[in-house]
Amino acid sequence: MTERGPMPDMSAPAERGATDERRANGHFGDLLHARVSDLNAPLCVGLDPVLDRLPKAVKGRHPDAESALREFSIGVVETVADLVPLVKVQAACFERFGSAGVRVMEDVIARARALGLLVLLDAKRGDIGISLEHYGASAANMGAQAITASPYLGVQTLESLIKQDLGVFALVRTSNDEGDSLQRAKLEDGRMVCEMIADDVASLASQHTGSSGMSLVGAVVGATKGREATSLRKRLEHCPILAPGFGAQGGKIEALAKLCVSDAKTAGDLGLIVTASRSILYPGDATDWRQAIRDATIETTGRLREGLGLSS
Repeated sequence: MTERGPMPDMSAPAERGATDERRANGHFGDLLHARVSDLNAPLCVGLDPVLDRLPKAVKGRHPDAESALREFSIGVVETVADLVPLVKVQAACFERFGSAGVRVMEDVIARARALGLLVLLDAKRGDIGISLEHYGASAANMGAQAITASPYLGVQTLESLIKQDLGVFALVRTSNDEGDSLQRAKLEDGRMVCEMIADDVASLASQHTGSSGMSLVGAVVGATKGREATSLRKRLEHCPILAPGFGAQGGKIEALAKLCVSDAKTAGDLGLIVTASRSILYPGDATDWRQAIRDATIETTGRLREGLGLSS
């Protein structure tokens, strides 16, 4: 009988893959603040590849989903790397293709990191602490520097993600209409549920503030939910806010302005990252799809700079 060595210790996922490179990344809030300020661009390109919507030229070259997703997704990050501070990788769009899709996602993240982009994994994880620790280790080992997460099993469970050296964007007020009945429900103390969650997220964020004044704990607040924007910004004092819904979902620049820190001196000080996906990824059936994506990114950045009072 062949002798087996000792079984590996699987009890401490925080230490699995915790490489020197990962720990040298620095405080995510500070990294985000610096990169947004350097580029004067509070924009995140959402990488949500849908096979049926990929450019005809890409689909024509690749009969299989894996290679088509890889060419398109890596093409996007190469196209926008010098224009935006970070990309948001939508895990579901890759995971639906099983292990092949996950391989592509890992390749895309690696390419984005090599190009100097910050990488946010949009996975919306939420679980009890030990399970969330495993989810966080998975995201970190893939190369992500931040992750979206649900706080509905308790905001303190998000510490399990922070232990993996990840920035965290907690869902506070989402852009979809289906969330309204829960997130706007009133509590006995008069607050809405989203305001209660914002207060809890802000308390956690205050424990993880960097030298820039921004925390590595942020909040997701939809650009389509302008009614709550002012109240939530006041509550989320040190939190960078990730705002989906601008562009294809119809979010207005007026709502985005309410989500900004009022006395900001640089783009990073705004504490706002606007994410745009469909309006950038699928700008029309252009012959040169990379140039079309680049043009859409530049146009969106220009609109944000003008609408948020940033110099061009």
